[in-house]
Amino acid sequence: MPGDYIPKRFALSRLAFPVLLGASISLLIPGLTSAGWVLLNSGTSNGLWSVHFPLDASTGYAVGNAGTILKTTDGGATWVPQTSGTTYDLFSVHFPVDASTGYAVGMYGTIRKTTNGGTNWFSQTSGTSEWLFSVHFPLDASTGYAVGGTGTILKTTNGGTTWFPQTSGTPYWLQSVHFPLDVQTGYVVGWSGPILKTTDGGGSWVSQSSGTSQDLSSVHFPQNASTGYVVGNTGTILKTTNGGANWVLQNSGTTYGLWSVHFPLDVSTGYAVGDSGRILKTTNGGANWLSQTSGTISTLLSVHFPVNASTGYAVGGSGTILKTTDGGTWVEEQSGQGPKVNVQGYKATPNPFSSFATLPGHEAERFSLYDVSGRKVGTFRGDRVGEGLAPGVYFLRSSDNKDKPLRVVKVR
Repeated sequence: MPGDYIPKRFALSRLAFPVLLGASISLLIPGLTSAGWVLLNSGTSNGLWSVHFPLDASTGYAVGNAGTILKTTDGGATWVPQTSGTTYDLFSVHFPVDASTGYAVGMYGTIRKTTNGGTNWFSQTSGTSEWLFSVHFPLDASTGYAVGGTGTILKTTNGGTTWFPQTSGTPYWLQSVHFPLDVQTGYVVGWSGPILKTTDGGGSWVSQSSGTSQDLSSVHFPQNASTGYVVGNTGTILKTTNGGANWVLQNSGTTYGLWSVHFPLDVSTGYAVGDSGRILKTTNGGANWLSQTSGTISTLLSVHFPVNASTGYAVGGSGTILKTTDGGTWVEEQSGQGPKVNVQGYKATPNPFSSFATLPGHEAERFSLYDVSGRKVGTFRGDRVGEGLAPGVYFLRSSDNKDKPLRVVKVR
């Protein structure tokens, strides 16, 4: 398989960035609190593939297309572009110990390293022309792994001065690598369903039975090498509680592709993000996954909660960066199932809606609706909310403006 081969799903997602994923929606209404997921100003329209905050929720990095590297030191309020020294797309970034020393990997075997917080990024010799999609240093900035095209697995034990190939035993493109506790036991996942495990630092990689042929995009073990999660195409979520001896399919409630999964503190509360702005959250170890309102239709490719399950970031197409400080509070209703949005006693159903929404128990009352810029778009009865409006995200208030706003989404 040639080094510039791009799997169909990957190619379509990349090509879609400038055309299909350009719409991102911000919460800009005066007086609204920063509840749920809020769009940040990244300062770029390049697709962003990975986000990582090494120590806290203040200083973090995002990487993406055309060699884009962004850094924030104020919790995402401002993002400053850094000079990566490459125009190749970068797909993964990881700072192992602090905000000074980090690595980014990308197209054609690209590996960049910084030791001064991104002031300078310099090239490392990977020894491969395969695309590298994920990089992870488990304990320190010396020993790390990178994975990529046609079963590529690389390892370094000297901070990337030299990278040497490992034998993965698979021809499939590998998308994600994670070592939960040390440099010995780790997992890799990839296209067409492979899950690989090593217990000897990559000396040998053993194939596990995933039970699926779906493309797998991300793997994460929160606390140990026993309980972990994998996400992938068509809403696939897998869970193991015995180190991968068995992987069990979970009900994600979506058929959207999922690109990234992260459990901040334990095996109970975690997030997954994916196509068309999809964000899922579980608080019971994946027994239930609930959809959250992201406010964007851009594909989300990476999610990271640095220190707790409340403050997190997600990045994706067209320079999209989202942040939540309350665990992504707002929840969507899907096809009449699951929890409805409930603010100050009001419920909109259905929500999202295609024609109009109703407010049960308040059908005869009048409500003002505002768009995301804060402009009032009309006044509606509680039995015909949003009728005649263009698709988008709106905020509803009662006529006396005493209630907190309720977000409603019109989809077509």
